[in-house]
Amino acid sequence: MGVLDQVTIRASDRVASERFYETVLATLGVETGRGFSVAAASEARPATKRLHIGFAAPSRAHVDEFWRAGMAAGYRDDGAPGPRPQYVEDYYGSFLLDPDGNSAEAVHHGSVRTNGVVDHLWIRVADLAASRRFYETIAPYASLRMVRDTPERTGFASDGGVFSLLPGEPTEHVQLVFSAGDSTSVDAFHAAALAAGYDSAGAPGSVLDPSGFTVELVSPAGAPG
Repeated sequence: MGVLDQVTIRASDRVASERFYETVLATLGVETGRGFSVAAASEARPATKRLHIGFAAPSRAHVDEFWRAGMAAGYRDDGAPGPRPQYVEDYYGSFLLDPDGNSAEAVHHGSVRTNGVVDHLWIRVADLAASRRFYETIAPYASLRMVRDTPERTGFASDGGVFSLLPGEPTEHVQLVFSAGDSTSVDAFHAAALAAGYDSAGAPGSVLDPSGFTVELVSPAGAPG
């Protein structure tokens, strides 16, 4: 299981958010719960805010329909369908806001992910340099590789997709789960993070990044269902 093989967000109104995602993801042939799910927020686990989720679309026509279906259902526009060559030359995307204000995108281009539902995540952080150092520290244990490093964005990739860190008003209440080959790697990850000065989030394999996000490394036997 890679970081984007199962993405779960927490919603202040689970029914409303599920209705949104069911409406727009149906246009991509995706059912919620398979690769992406919505859970209810609670006092202990508040709603996810200011997260950007890019869903893989099979074609440009699917990108168009994603946006059209969302707009027809009364949801908020965050960017009409069209080319975005500033990302990739043949990049084509459309954007909507979910009920909690998270940005949901349908994206198609020549190298869009084909082995999963979520193509990419964009996570905004208060201190990009500090976050970069954290993810560089855990990269060897989580099978991550840095694929982009600029003042505007740092990107990491795994077999489960790509996530990017960007400066700005921070995303709230995100949990990232990475896979490890065995429990020995999980223990090494936890020890390395603590040795570098990061805080444990509880059980071995769970730590807090500089933004307060919970980051977990799990072995196949301990992977969440």
